[in-house]
Amino acid sequence: MKISLRWLREFLPLAGTVEELSEAMIASGMEVGAIERRGVQLDQVVVAQIDSFHPHPNADRLSVCQVNDGSGRPRQIVCGAKNFSAGDKVPLALPGAVLPGDFKIKVSKLRGVESEGMLCSPKELNLAEDSAGLLILPSDAPVGKPLSSVYPPDVIFDLELTPDRPDLLSYAGIARELAAILNLQATLPVLDRSAVEVRSGPQVTVSEPEGCPYIVFRRFRNVKVGPSPGWLQERLEASGLRSINNLVDITNYVMLELGKPVHVYDAARVRGGFHVRRARPGETLLALDGKRYELSESHLLIADGETPLGLAGVMGGEESGVQPATTDVWLESAYFDPGWIRAMSRGLGLISDASVRFERGVDPASVVTAALRASELIRDLAGGKPEEVLWAAGEEPKRVAPITLRPERCARLLGREIPEARELLQRIGVTPLNDGTWQPPSYRPDLTREVDLIEEVCRLAGVDRIEGRVAGHATPSSAADHAHDAAMALRRRLVALGLFEARSLTFTDETALAETLSPETRVWRLKNPLVEEMRVLRPSLVPGLIRAAGRNFQRGAESVALFELGRVFRNDPEQEESVSVGILLAGQRDAKRWNRDARDFDFFDLKGVVNVVAGNPVSLERVEPNELAGLLCRVRTRGGELLGWCGQVRPSMAVRYDVRGNLFVAELAFRGGRLAQPFVFRPLDRYPAITRDVAFLAPLDLKYDAVEQTLREQSEPLLVDFQLFDVFTDPAGARIPANQKSVALSLTYRAPDRTLTQEEVAEVHQRVKNRLVNRLRVTVRE
Repeated sequence: MKISLRWLREFLPLAGTVEELSEAMIASGMEVGAIERRGVQLDQVVVAQIDSFHPHPNADRLSVCQVNDGSGRPRQIVCGAKNFSAGDKVPLALPGAVLPGDFKIKVSKLRGVESEGMLCSPKELNLAEDSAGLLILPSDAPVGKPLSSVYPPDVIFDLELTPDRPDLLSYAGIARELAAILNLQATLPVLDRSAVEVRSGPQVTVSEPEGCPYIVFRRFRNVKVGPSPGWLQERLEASGLRSINNLVDITNYVMLELGKPVHVYDAARVRGGFHVRRARPGETLLALDGKRYELSESHLLIADGETPLGLAGVMGGEESGVQPATTDVWLESAYFDPGWIRAMSRGLGLISDASVRFERGVDPASVVTAALRASELIRDLAGGKPEEVLWAAGEEPKRVAPITLRPERCARLLGREIPEARELLQRIGVTPLNDGTWQPPSYRPDLTREVDLIEEVCRLAGVDRIEGRVAGHATPSSAADHAHDAAMALRRRLVALGLFEARSLTFTDETALAETLSPETRVWRLKNPLVEEMRVLRPSLVPGLIRAAGRNFQRGAESVALFELGRVFRNDPEQEESVSVGILLAGQRDAKRWNRDARDFDFFDLKGVVNVVAGNPVSLERVEPNELAGLLCRVRTRGGELLGWCGQVRPSMAVRYDVRGNLFVAELAFRGGRLAQPFVFRPLDRYPAITRDVAFLAPLDLKYDAVEQTLREQSEPLLVDFQLFDVFTDPAGARIPANQKSVALSLTYRAPDRTLTQEEVAEVHQRVKNRLVNRLRVTVRE
């Protein structure tokens, strides 16, 4: 909500700086999103009137204007705008003026014609971000006066308000709040409710009192619809609303001033009385936003004897709205149930300034007072003659029940006594009763319990005044702490490998279901998503990573290496929500340099990252490809437990997202500390190593993983490393059998405390060969 400091000062004698006022707003619980300074504070910029103008003799797009600046002599100005007429009043920058941007005005010739100043647009005066012509001033602007008299300096606070404080959605509410914080006396509109008779009758009926407990109408005759006066337009614009006409502007003004939305209907378009009822099947309404809405029985309407006139508490109808020819109007003020308005507004996707206030809860006692305030303005600004009677239906909702406040409980919760607690509560309108209880004001629906009053005492007294008495102490680590530490350790490890962390949206679309590695298709879908692209709770991190890679390649990236650690969701009672680690490698691993060629990522790069995530070497089990991956593998631990999936994305799928080169992805389940084993550091070897080779014939289907696992499980302390350096096959069967392959390994032996002898190495090497033969049924080649 935008608040004008000039308007606010009509309610409060604010004398501090803008920064001090901002701090007071923040102390009261209002978040100040932005502070904007408006108005004109420029010397030698005055109000001028264009007396006449004619085309420039040497330029088709320029005009030569004769203007009256109040000095007593005409002033000639060359102007390029086209949106003015003779008699219009506009801002004139006189010679010597300095406009925003250090733009200095002086007498000059434009295409041979002298110009004694400049007529200004809103943008040139810093009153608007964009404009297409001159700023046309109100007709009553005084000629020759400084422009600051028409656009006085102002400060606009852009406030973010919490849903539990609907009373702050008005200038009166903010004035009350700041008066309590700053200990000032607020001056609020005084309206005498006894000055008008409130009467029930057949003119107004309510068939759904649960949705509309109380509503009043008042008729005005002989109104004159036209532009609002300048001061009213200025206040609406400062609060973020545009001026429409005097009657509509009055309703918006009352809503901003008192926080109570009101509405006016063209009396000539109302047939019969007013009826508050549920919508009937098949009914529609053309709303003031120009859209036609299909209605159902869950919608509450203001209707006449024949058709709907408006959606109760949300928006009026176009067909019953005020027109330029309107002469008689009905003014409506009501209290609507917040739950009803919230359901209608969200269900129709129709959110208005009125619905925001009604769904949070307006002051029930403001129904009549808002109608009286609007009546004053309609009489003064539109010449309307009000009827003496307010026609009403229903009863004004009861106030919140009195609250018991125990001083000893207040002191116990706050840690100290607050001697001025009684005065602080009275500042915010809470009234002490004779029985010792406290009556909250009707405009504070958030005050319902004793602890609410204690919180108000704490807030108004100042949290900084309450000393801390409980010393901090260490708490034992929990499972959540260990999981967080493990996740951060894994992030650091992947970043050290050159990967960047990505964050994708939790919601995705249906097409993402074809972009997962696992065959999982049971997902959660929203019944009423904000947009169709966010209907599905993501079952995998891979789709988000692929789309992120595509956006990077679209912006010129040659290499993309990403990971994401986040939650995934599956429609599975055993695992509805879990944490996964997604990995993506695409494009160049190494860029071309003077001493090397470029190299793209390959599958072994992906496997290396997967091993790091798992904390130990993993086993890959190739399976049938799916729609996304042409090469697809299950990732298992050495013990056979399934960790996840990895593979290479089909080129046709990669091209769809503008990914260039090979695209590799993996997704593993994150299991806390087990997946992020810490690095182990050891001293450099002091004694030399001895290398021996071994070659053997093995079946074609023997995987290297089985060889590696056999060597690791032998637990030979002197075998410190092994590397595969040759694999040979002969399909013709001339050198080795066609159904076998030759595998050659280099084995490294070393002792940590001595230099090994040839005899020791030969003995261990023979045991290794024997284990390969016995375990894998291979034939050693001597």
